[in-house]
Formats: sequence, C-alpha cells, structure tokens
Amino acid sequence: MITDTERVSTDAEVIQRSRQEPAAFSTLFDRHAPALHRYVTRRLGDSLADDVVAEAFLAAFRRRDRYDLSHADARPWLYGIAANLIGKHRRTEVRTYQALARTGVDDVVESYADRVESRVSASAAHRDLARALAALTPDERDVLLMIAWADLGYEEVAVALGIPVGTVRSRLHRARKKTRAALGGTDPTQIAEEAEDG
Repeated sequence: MITDTERVSTDAEVIQRSRQEPAAFSTLFDRHAPALHRYVTRRLGDSLADDVVAEAFLAAFRRRDRYDLSHADARPWLYGIAANLIGKHRRTEVRTYQALARTGVDDVVESYADRVESRVSASAAHRDLARALAALTPDERDVLLMIAWADLGYEEVAVALGIPVGTVRSRLHRARKKTRAALGGTDPTQIAEEAEDG
C-alpha cells in the first residue's frame, strides 16, 4: 500500500529511504515500470519486455547506493539502465524492425488499431518507419526513441546515456535526417499523428 508520504516523495527521496528500508524501492517500480515496459516493448517486443524491465529494476535496486540524489527524477537513470540492457538485444531489435518493414504488422500497435482504413494507411508508414529505424546506428536509435517514445528531454537523455547534451542533439539531428530521408521527406511524428486520428 502506498502512503501519502510515498506519493509526494521525489524519486531521489524514495531511493534514499530505500537504502535503509529496501521495501521502499517498490514505490519507484510502481511509478515507472508501466512506462518503461511500454518503451521496452516498442523496442524489443513483448516477449523480452518483462525480462528486460525486471532486469533493469533489479540492477537499479543493486545500484541504489550509487544513485546521485541531486537528481529528483529517476527516469533518466532507469531508461539508461534499460538502454544498456536493450543493447544486449540489438540483433533482436533490428530483426523486429526488419520484420515489420517486410510485413507491416506491428503487434504492439495493431492491438490499438480498430479501424481497417487506419490500419491500411498506417501499415505502409509503419513499414517505412521500421526500415528507417533498423538502418539507424544503435546510438542514434537510442536517442531518437528515448525522446519519441519515452518522452524524455535532451538533458534527461544525456543523463540516461551518460553523454553530453550536445551529443544528444547531434545524434538526434542525424537520426531525424536519416529517418525523414527514408520516409521521403515526411516527418515521422506526422505519420504517427495521422494514424491515431484516422
């Protein structure tokens, strides 16, 4: 049961408390596991998401004594751990994007697409986008997807990946440029919005 104190505590305060009371760390899991799971599912598919998220939180729990308490929000830290674990599955991620590019079937998105028309138009866009994502370098893909799917800002991505903000900006610029080129100059965020509106 989550107490009122746990609801208003920052992630840093929860982590600090968990150093004396390990069970307090579950608050961090409750806060961030669903979003992290969605992110990992989009990257690796549902079959690996449970394991990667569990590994990420186990690693975070083990490293909680080294967490920089000056960072109130632990999301960048958690996504950084997840990115390292996703890195162990790069081949699976690229194969997933290549399969999507061939078939146009995205199991994660398909469960939400109720209209046949939106499926048809979105299918072509998903194929092109998947092909573009598979062609990115792992570093470019990490930055692009943390910003697009995890909704992290530049500074948060920099913290998550342990790189300077300028590097985040340059990788994101390259990733967007390559993705737009692969999509014939179309902004991939417009494709997602049109698919949702359709």
